[in-house]
Amino acid sequence: MSLSPFLSNCSTQAIPFPAIFGSKFLTVETSLVLSLSLSSLVDPSQLYRDDGFGDNMSFCNVTLTHTHPNQNDRVTTQVWLPVQPEWNGRLKMVGGAGLIAGLGLTTDVRMPAAVADGYATVATDAGAPTDNTVDWLLLSPGNLNMLALQNFAYVALQDAALAAKSVVKSFFGQSPLFSYFDGCSQGGRQGYAFAQRYPNVFNGIHAAAPAINAEVWAAEYFPQQVMNELKEYPYPCEIDALTNLAIKACDGNDGVLDGIISNEDSCAFDPYTAVGAELQCSSPGAPKNISRAAAIIADAAWNGARRADGTFLFPTVGHQANLTGYGGLAETVCTGNGTCTGVVNDLLYVIIALFVEKNPNFDLASMTRRDFEQAFRRVKVEFDTAMGTASPDLYDFKFSGGKMLTYHGLADEVITFRGTRLYYDRVAAIDPDVHGFYRLFEAPGIAHCGGGIGGYPARSFEALVKWVEEGVTPDALEAIDVANRTSLLCPYPKRGIFTGAGMKYSADDFVCE
Repeated sequence: MSLSPFLSNCSTQAIPFPAIFGSKFLTVETSLVLSLSLSSLVDPSQLYRDDGFGDNMSFCNVTLTHTHPNQNDRVTTQVWLPVQPEWNGRLKMVGGAGLIAGLGLTTDVRMPAAVADGYATVATDAGAPTDNTVDWLLLSPGNLNMLALQNFAYVALQDAALAAKSVVKSFFGQSPLFSYFDGCSQGGRQGYAFAQRYPNVFNGIHAAAPAINAEVWAAEYFPQQVMNELKEYPYPCEIDALTNLAIKACDGNDGVLDGIISNEDSCAFDPYTAVGAELQCSSPGAPKNISRAAAIIADAAWNGARRADGTFLFPTVGHQANLTGYGGLAETVCTGNGTCTGVVNDLLYVIIALFVEKNPNFDLASMTRRDFEQAFRRVKVEFDTAMGTASPDLYDFKFSGGKMLTYHGLADEVITFRGTRLYYDRVAAIDPDVHGFYRLFEAPGIAHCGGGIGGYPARSFEALVKWVEEGVTPDALEAIDVANRTSLLCPYPKRGIFTGAGMKYSADDFVCE
């Protein structure tokens, strides 16, 4: 395949405005990027890659802006079109994270990685800032910016995908043979939004750790809520000690002692049994023993958000989740004199203070348990109105021939794997054939989107492609961990059963049951 005709197409004259109903395109700009090399991708994409992956790439960057008439918005989308390596005939849209729709967040790693694999790739800002700022969510105190939220949630996403298909056809002279979406967290939610709202846009959707359940955002504030009620804020080393005790207690439930809780459902560690246990804390002013308050907070983090009467509201994270790291549900910061305060995950603040209360000055720490219960109920109403992505009706996606593959880490510290499991169960309840087009893989020891000591399914996107294009059903995913061991991830409700012996295991030592 000669590069010259495609190089000449990297011009504004060769790329006409896409025609998308309800949208008005304003500008198209092109720039040719030659011989770009990525010497070190700080991304799971490196796993299983050759040393030269991402070297000497050339592509055409097409930047589009468009608006929706009378909405006073401006959406920016970039489409990268590979000329070296050659285009593989496919389109891959990459998603965002947090309150970033994709553009900016993905242009350093995810889009170059897609180009290195031969994909035309697209990302959009969906009309929102690319720096995770939140001012745009409110028109004014008390009033959500609903049009901007709908843009961010789904409208501008479809625009960007359709625009990319148009640009690909203009540049290469043919439409993509197959189109895919790839995202995690907010990006995972975006993938589910396509499956639910725009089921004909993508042939395959790879959506990990998806932020689809509104209730999770209130539920995961629960440990901080309990701290505020107790007016006690445990040292991080107390909570970490309890986490390590839980791992030690439940690690062997899967038959191998490797520091990973593979069977969360069998983990029944009681944090109250550790109250008074000796601590080895290096922080100044830290306690010498695990406090009862620490056990209460760990219990709140692991065993679900609850009303004051103890009734269950929504599940929270697994026992291996890092509760005290950045964004952790029980994060605190302590001074040298022993005074600690809670640190609220930024997204939980946004959902409760802005979506629910619509007040950027709302003090979450002042909420009573009754206030929390009401916030939990209202989160679902407000979030679902603006960004709802929890409909279990995937009939049209199935009818279109689409395939969706999701993985979710059992050690996810931000979005509980149990919420994704609940969604899958709701889909299965109305479609017993769900396994034929939508599969969920739970990944022991993996944190939010990646990281952790468990096995990461580095080839899960490639498994989706084979499922779509060759009909090869992913009955298991091979995962690789930081110790370079491989294991099997199994499609829920199955899980990997260890059949080997010792710590030097491989994927051959697991079966799905």
